[in-house]
Amino acid sequence: MATNIPPLDENLWHVGGEGLQFLASQTGISDADELKKHVLAIQAKAYQVGADAMVSILNFISCRLRMAGLPAYSQIKTLLHERPEAILLDLGCCFGTDIRKMAADGFPVQNLVACDLYREFWDLGHELFRSTPETFPVAFLAGDVLDRGFLARAEPQPTATSTAPSPPLSTIRSLIDLSGHISILHTSYLFHMFDEQEQTDLVRSIAGLLSPLPGSMIFGSQVGSKTTSYRPRPPRYTGDRAPIFAPSPESWTAIWEDIFPKGAVHIEATLREREDCHPWELLAPVPGLDDGVLTWSITRL
Repeated sequence: MATNIPPLDENLWHVGGEGLQFLASQTGISDADELKKHVLAIQAKAYQVGADAMVSILNFISCRLRMAGLPAYSQIKTLLHERPEAILLDLGCCFGTDIRKMAADGFPVQNLVACDLYREFWDLGHELFRSTPETFPVAFLAGDVLDRGFLARAEPQPTATSTAPSPPLSTIRSLIDLSGHISILHTSYLFHMFDEQEQTDLVRSIAGLLSPLPGSMIFGSQVGSKTTSYRPRPPRYTGDRAPIFAPSPESWTAIWEDIFPKGAVHIEATLREREDCHPWELLAPVPGLDDGVLTWSITRL
């Protein structure tokens, strides 16, 4: 349970206008004051779950539409029409806001998988969006992505024109069960929870989840920098953790190039510099550090 909890932030503008509209449409709460009261009540409960997500909860990042704002999202919607059986995994889903947006945009609920370290966040997502496992029957996995018993390191499969059938999502017990079956993997604001070696290890692990079919994609966003660097965590961050590793677009690209054979994937990595970012996307400024938000995608050719 989290301790030394900072004061609750009541500025719902962190969620953004589009995010608030989505919350209102999903919850059926049209009154602004009532919606704010509802979101703050969930925020207060989420504080008690885990210190790892403290900053995300504080700034309402987990209530924002992160996936839909990424450059690769249009490709995802195209793939949806071309490959209706495609499986989408949202890694580090927290309340499940992004995966609910994907469902609202037409992605089959039965093909969605959500994953987070804490099941409590997923349960709070049902409370936040006023749903139940019956009304929103998305497969959910709780586990540590650095645990090899939950997500094993595996080499990505060679690009292929066909694959073996995916296992029924109702039967999966870990991400290992989905090795080679994920067509779309989204993860935002997860990688910078880990140090440099852990980030590299996680890249190698999730690469093995990707389907070998052309067009399959891994994409996301995280804290980055013009030049690869470490930056201190916010003073109010709870827990004894190492500084944040912030890769540059070039170093991030190099990690993926070391995993996939040359010509097997198309890699895009772009740094949105601090002045181009919304305040919710960034941690407190550090003098002399040219950081920002790194957005990226890896697509099979």
